[in-house]
Amino acid sequence: MSPQSKKLRFIVNGALFAALTAIMAQIEIPLPIVPISGQTLAVGLTATILGSRQGAVAMIGYAALGAVGLPVFAGFSGGAQVLAGPTGGYIFGFILTAFITGYILEKTSFNLPMAIVANVTGMIITLICGTIQLKFVLDMTWNQSLAAGVYPFIAVGLIKAFLASWIGIIVRKRLIQARYIKEDTQPAAS
Repeated sequence: MSPQSKKLRFIVNGALFAALTAIMAQIEIPLPIVPISGQTLAVGLTATILGSRQGAVAMIGYAALGAVGLPVFAGFSGGAQVLAGPTGGYIFGFILTAFITGYILEKTSFNLPMAIVANVTGMIITLICGTIQLKFVLDMTWNQSLAAGVYPFIAVGLIKAFLASWIGIIVRKRLIQARYIKEDTQPAAS
């Protein structure tokens, strides 16, 4: 594959998974401050399928689309005010989450047990990033921000981490078999 083809595929993959995240963001269960949405499932799928660099680029693209006002965030919202608002930390956290989740898999193995570890780690990163911004934007105590931004999401987050791992590993294997993505990551030397 030529360098131009690789670059194009990288861009297309990022755009596809940013779009997937935008679609999944619209699947939501409203809660008082932070809704439960499909975004985090999409972030986990992205990182599990694409790895660290492409996963992070896809989430940067997603955040950028929303920042310029496209209604890609939960509840068909968009704009810089969402990123600066109470839930913006979660969206910024998606970038770090995608990178770390993919990185863990690249340094270990793209299999279900490691994908679960990586996605649970990613869930924790997203919740930490979101809770920090929630605390400061709404001037909450740490206990209040944990009650609003972490506790309601632990059980559903674990379910989404498992689903992202299971579906992501299956889809990744199929895409490798179809030669759409290349298995170019090697486990760390033991």
